[in-house]
Amino acid sequence: MMSKAQKQPAASTGRNKMTWRRFRRYIPIYVIMLPGLIYLFINNYMPLPGLVVAFKQYNARKGIYKSDWIGFKNFEYLFTTNDAWVITRNTIAYNLAFIVINTALAIVVAIILSEIWGKAKKFYQSAILLPYLISSVIIGYLVFSFFSVENGFINSVIMPLFGKEGISWYSEAKYWPFIILFVSAWKSVGYNCIIYLATLMGFDRSYYESAQIDGATKLQQIRYITLPMLKPTVIMLTLMAIGRIFYSDFGLFYQVPMNQGALYSTTQTIDTYVYRGLLQLGNIAMSAAAGVYQSIVGFILILTANLVVRRIDKESALW
Repeated sequence: MMSKAQKQPAASTGRNKMTWRRFRRYIPIYVIMLPGLIYLFINNYMPLPGLVVAFKQYNARKGIYKSDWIGFKNFEYLFTTNDAWVITRNTIAYNLAFIVINTALAIVVAIILSEIWGKAKKFYQSAILLPYLISSVIIGYLVFSFFSVENGFINSVIMPLFGKEGISWYSEAKYWPFIILFVSAWKSVGYNCIIYLATLMGFDRSYYESAQIDGATKLQQIRYITLPMLKPTVIMLTLMAIGRIFYSDFGLFYQVPMNQGALYSTTQTIDTYVYRGLLQLGNIAMSAAAGVYQSIVGFILILTANLVVRRIDKESALW
């Protein structure tokens, strides 16, 4: 007969072997995951101690931690200037428009692509994703080739067809909200579309077959099957976009309008404003303060949005 003292080490050894076997089974997954974790740590967690520079009068000679503490004075840069309302309005309004327009277009394009089969589908997927991979600098020059006052395609070809004179596009701020929205949709819809298309491809086709047997049209299938099943993905991407509602695509608002001062009233956002201020003043602490402000507000917004979603539909919330 074995004593209890002899049985316990044996049981412990058996559990350790089972744990090691389970761990060994997932080693390839951990190896694949390792580069992403390293990048996440270096890019997102290592800079966190540097946030203190937002509350200091940074001096390169003294360094970050020995620079003089000035509290929230760096944050006044964003709120006490005459442009504070303009940059806040533009940042929020554009991002809200991007969320609504780009999401709607991405869903429509994904549904259309899901109905195409064969080589044509691969071609359209590649073609619609291509703008997302193009540099903002190149996109800026493409837009310039269309809207250049002297040699632009619109002023040289389109406007004469209607017997109208050319427009000074880079001096008229009123046109740029529409141009920005169009360029953003052209650039971003392809990427979002791929995400929705991947979700669509995972749906059980038996739902659609049953709907066809019952005589449902394509529009009815989209309304009562596709859109309800896409809802969790739409909510997830929307919540992520809300978390970055105080950020903006720097290239879209700086490179595309060619940094024209006449367009600042409709193209100036928090990111471009801080960048221009950094170039003029060279104050790194103010730039850091803007980043802290954007992160805190984004964090609060995503928590609030998730709480609202959780109360409406608990299963669709992120947590």
